[in-house]
Amino acid sequence: MFGLIGHSTSFQDARRKAHDLGFDHIAKGDLDVWCSAPPQLVEHVEVESAVGKTIRGAYIDSCFVPEMLGRFKTARRKVLNAMELAQKKGIDISALGGFTSIIFENFNLLNHQHVRSTMLDWTRFTTGNTHTAWVISRQLEINAPKVGIDLKQSRVAVVGATGDIGSAVCRWLVSRSGVKEISLVARQQEPLTQLRDELGGGEIHSLEEALPQADAVIWVASLPKTLEIDSTTLKKPCLMIDGGYPKNLGVKFAGREVHVLNGGIVEFFKDIGWNMMELAEMDKPQRQMFACFAEAMLLEFEDCYTNFSWGRNNITLEKMDFIGEASVRHGFSTLNLKESCQAAIA
Repeated sequence: MFGLIGHSTSFQDARRKAHDLGFDHIAKGDLDVWCSAPPQLVEHVEVESAVGKTIRGAYIDSCFVPEMLGRFKTARRKVLNAMELAQKKGIDISALGGFTSIIFENFNLLNHQHVRSTMLDWTRFTTGNTHTAWVISRQLEINAPKVGIDLKQSRVAVVGATGDIGSAVCRWLVSRSGVKEISLVARQQEPLTQLRDELGGGEIHSLEEALPQADAVIWVASLPKTLEIDSTTLKKPCLMIDGGYPKNLGVKFAGREVHVLNGGIVEFFKDIGWNMMELAEMDKPQRQMFACFAEAMLLEFEDCYTNFSWGRNNITLEKMDFIGEASVRHGFSTLNLKESCQAAIA
């Protein structure tokens, strides 16, 4: 059985969801009440792949909300408790979605394997980053030509290049996509230099230097709310793939021929019959989901029970090939721009 460990996009959405599920005592509580609320297994689901294999899964709400990010111990406890619940329910492979994956990596939860009387089995969990990296890479390859961008003659900027997903995307672009030039953007210089040396190419740029030069920009770092970007300095056309979380590029750019695509999202070939994506702001919540969630489903489809995406900078091209081939075979497709390019911000 596969598991998806997630959370609501905001405290307001979480309270509404709790009310809909009948947890009125939690729904009416303030943030302090929610900080002490335990994780909940809220839904079971059956999914049949395009090749006819049926699997069972469950969604666990960690009862974490983004407003808790400033509370380090609370955020850590929320993720660990949700993982403990998944393991106790006998779930074979669970994906950490949204901020749960970020918290796990950035708050060094590998040092907290004991949760009360439970020893967490790391092989039961995956961050889903390999599938996310593959999906973002394919979104670039599929959608750049739709807006008139020839990758073999173009520069692609990767913002957040030294992260787990960003570095994997860079490896793919250099080895598989035939991109002419790559701009590497991240906060720390030393990891950028190491990545450039590993890639055998690429140029290190600040964000201010990279954006005006880029034909396409892959964002795998969250965009600060206070960041202001003059869209008139961008190339036209320009493809922006929003691979960060939360996805907020669409409200930052305004101008013709700037095309913004939500990155790291896949669409299943048929309706699934679940409720868990209703509050994730998907256009088709019965079919669309984050690629990290889909990785757990793919590993279940493939009977591959292991922490497929784990740690930082461990994503290989071979792993991306494996999960990408499985994704296509079982009926997933990448989220793409409409043929008319109506996703462009006018």
